Amino acid sequence: MSRPHSYTPPPCAHTRQLRTSRGDFAVLDASPPGAVRATALLLPGYTGSKEDFMALLEPLSAAGYRTVAVDGRGQYETEGTDRQETYAQGELALDVLAQAAALDGGTVHLLGHSLGGQIARAAVLLDAAPFRSLTLMSSGPAEVVEAQQLKVKVLSDALATLSMASVWEAMRALDPPEETATDGEALRRRWLRHQPAQLIATGRQLVTEPDRVAELAAVPLPVHVLSGERDDTWPVPLLDEMARRLGAHRTRIAGAEHSPNTDRPKETAAALAAFWDSL
Repeated sequence: MSRPHSYTPPPCAHTRQLRTSRGDFAVLDASPPGAVRATALLLPGYTGSKEDFMALLEPLSAAGYRTVAVDGRGQYETEGTDRQETYAQGELALDVLAQAAALDGGTVHLLGHSLGGQIARAAVLLDAAPFRSLTLMSSGPAEVVEAQQLKVKVLSDALATLSMASVWEAMRALDPPEETATDGEALRRRWLRHQPAQLIATGRQLVTEPDRVAELAAVPLPVHVLSGERDDTWPVPLLDEMARRLGAHRTRIAGAEHSPNTDRPKETAAALAAFWDSL
């Protein structure tokens, strides 16, 4: 679970509803002080939300990029249903295409973190035309490692029988004391607003995702593979190999782990802006 630095937008950003052909999505929308070079659409990971990108908004805005971080269907402040089929990967990919169209299709740099990277990849494989580039942040070629598969299964089993509040208490009981003492209440409020069906359905995707790297490599779109220097969800050497297979630009953020967006936001924003500038 990413741990946002804040739930309060910086002065350059505001929270609003993005109206699309597939419904409304809660977004953080940050505008640059001058001319807009392009728009970036940021998709959060499993159990995450748009706030996971909060610390990137000011530096990316200062670099000239309108930056829109989104809560996907059933995540935090975006409405969802209690039917797992509505969170099939193909449905979520269609949501991303609708979001891009509502922003400025054809000029959007797409970024997905972890699960968000797999959804972003699925959207590009459906239709790459709305996008100028794809960044896969800490998001691997196929299913997560075995240890993470077990965690997802345990969580999904609990969500099928217990309330979100009960599952939260069980998870927090396993956390180190220094983590529960900081931002626990804000994280709890976010957790309680996720749809259990969304977590179960997307968790299933994380443990069954096939390797679609060859399909993506055939798409004429610039790709950036960005990660921390350590990752417990997809090993960093696996991400290196994926980048090689894609012919992608590759960035490792020193001092970061699975969430460079919160671990090292300044360095992550600089790497993103440099890649987008190069295009």
